[in-house]
Amino acid sequence: MKLSNPKLLSLEDAIAHRNALKAEGKSVVLTNGCFDLLHTGHIYYLRKAAALGDALFIAINGDASVQALKGPTRPVQNAEERAYLLGAIDFVDTLFVFHTPRLTAEIETIRPDIYAKAGDYTLDTLNPEERTALEACGADIQFLPFLEGYSTTSLIAKIAKAAETF
Repeated sequence: MKLSNPKLLSLEDAIAHRNALKAEGKSVVLTNGCFDLLHTGHIYYLRKAAALGDALFIAINGDASVQALKGPTRPVQNAEERAYLLGAIDFVDTLFVFHTPRLTAEIETIRPDIYAKAGDYTLDTLNPEERTALEACGADIQFLPFLEGYSTTSLIAKIAKAAETF
């Protein structure tokens, strides 16, 4: 079943939407991630990211990318399902899925005003190609507070432990 999600756009449509927002003088915040099992830490971080600008764009790792990053048992939910959940959040403006290991080309075409990552990242730990693309387009790179104790990995571990009691 195809899930209806008007916020999930092709990259081309996301670029067009970004350009329309820019013409209106509105700022775009870009972030990215797997968002495999949406949890409290995600919402905390995304709410802070959204507050940095006028529109929050989220680039979602495609399924093969998640598997390459997280291992053979991931993603737990496919990209369409992950995008559907993120699309239900009122402060999320636009979603698109990327299928490459890095977000460099998408950064170069979206040209965000602000790029947000959780505080477990630093300038030194950002991928060098992505960082170069962000600096080239003049994006303000922001590292937001990381809510300790909330991660998809820890959530999966909790669920696995709870399942042992059944």
